[in-house]
Amino acid sequence: MLSEHSSVDQAGEGDDSCIALVIEPQEKDLGDFTVRRVLPARNRRMVGPFIFFDHMGPAEFPPGHGVQVRPHPHIGLTTVTYLFDGEIMHRDSLGFVQLIRAGAVNLMTAGHGIVHSERSGEDFNSTSTLHGIQTWMALPTELEECEPAFVHYPAAELPELDIAGVAVRVIIGEAYGCRSPVSSHSPTLYVECRLPRGSELELPGTYAELAAYVVSGAVCINERVYNGGVMAVALPDKSVRLTAQADSHVMIIGGAAVGERFIEWNFVSSSKNRIAQASADWREGRFESVPGDTEFIPLP
Repeated sequence: MLSEHSSVDQAGEGDDSCIALVIEPQEKDLGDFTVRRVLPARNRRMVGPFIFFDHMGPAEFPPGHGVQVRPHPHIGLTTVTYLFDGEIMHRDSLGFVQLIRAGAVNLMTAGHGIVHSERSGEDFNSTSTLHGIQTWMALPTELEECEPAFVHYPAAELPELDIAGVAVRVIIGEAYGCRSPVSSHSPTLYVECRLPRGSELELPGTYAELAAYVVSGAVCINERVYNGGVMAVALPDKSVRLTAQADSHVMIIGGAAVGERFIEWNFVSSSKNRIAQASADWREGRFESVPGDTEFIPLP
């Protein structure tokens, strides 16, 4: 699943001095829809705690079709599903069943091990759409083996503000004087921004690592234009200002580094041996199952 990595362009002489590199995602055709995998990239594995970043869709499904991700395991990470459009039904081995819609947050902490499925929601029997971001955040070393957990945050609980015409939602962390109620296990920033053409926004400068992913539109940083589908990773301690060349949708990620992590299939850990053990546990059926769901994704 993770054998293909995103491509990376190093910022060279004459490029914007506050950008370290530019990541162009690897497109993966999943049959009914397309995923653009941004992280991990070949020359940049993580930004802050973010070790996985997938842009899903936009996709439209006819009746009777949609996302059908069978039960699969995770360790050592927290997943965040954030939708711009559509809905997904989450089920996990803790017994949680939660429909997620646009603007809400499903936060799942895998810790020492959890299994979950992601399937089309209540709109499965009608024409439906799906568009959003799936991210994984590596847990701090001392919490890698914590108890698994799941928390849902409705869209109305996330703070929103207007900054000179730019609509901002703080998904995780603190930015622009607003703090999200979504919990995090290490200093983390996750922000959604919608910039009308001609508007400007300076990225928060209080996080050690920072990147901006352009979902759609185009933004300029100094004299370089970054189009939809590109992530610009900032140099440390540099001010980054976005200027929208068109109506643009941008996700900001960042936070404190948590140290080196290994990633294989759906497992993240500071130890290769721990990943090998998790693989054996899944192969031998030692993970808890998702109640009422007998399907599963085999170990690759």
